[in-house]
Amino acid sequence: MVRISEPKPFYYKGGSKAVLLLHSFTSNTVDMKKLGSFLNREDYTCYAPLYKGHGYSAEHLILSTPREWWESAEEGYNFLKNEGYQHIAVIGVSLGGLLALKLGQKMNVTGIVTMSVPYKNEVFSLKKRVLSYAKYYKQSQGKEKDKISKEIDALEVNSTSSLLQFKDFIDLTIKGLPQVKQPISIMYGELDNPLYRESANYIYEKVSSLHKRIKGYSNSKHLMTLGQDKDAIHQDILSFLESLEW
Repeated sequence: MVRISEPKPFYYKGGSKAVLLLHSFTSNTVDMKKLGSFLNREDYTCYAPLYKGHGYSAEHLILSTPREWWESAEEGYNFLKNEGYQHIAVIGVSLGGLLALKLGQKMNVTGIVTMSVPYKNEVFSLKKRVLSYAKYYKQSQGKEKDKISKEIDALEVNSTSSLLQFKDFIDLTIKGLPQVKQPISIMYGELDNPLYRESANYIYEKVSSLHKRIKGYSNSKHLMTLGQDKDAIHQDILSFLESLEW
């Protein structure tokens, strides 16, 4: 049995430039710890919220909704505002990138970085992700194979409603891309599903930002912040942040 550590938000205080870091679907703030530590060493204040329903079992996850994930991201933004930070950039991977785009549509953010963002997705694909996560989590708990199989069968049935809402959230966020006017850096992994290259190009074309860049990383899969290109990604994100008008 693998010991599963309790996921938590993290807050690294630095200078007056604040960055909101948003993790991926089915994951937790560990996605963003290396990037947050790097940016904090460069004097950026970094905060990463944990979305409701994330970081625990898949059963726990499907009881939460995209609205609640959005509210978690919004609360993260407001946390930094309440701490006195007037200028906030937002960086997200996968679901976190979608939430970053939504914040760009709804809030006053200084700049946006997205990684591995889907511009469309099917419930089947989302369900596959949830079931894969569920299997890993249950194996980590040391559960028997037969028990895992039964629980995953039940999860497959019960997760449909939540994932339909997630698909709708993706569609609505992508529909709002023309409202994004802030500087934006769009990143994707060249070893990821080709959908994410398509998505990066689609987002690049649809946002209204005058200051925008797009880049693929040859050694990266989906979770770019923890992959082989992470050092190059860190430097490119820093370069983008330094180019902003704070």
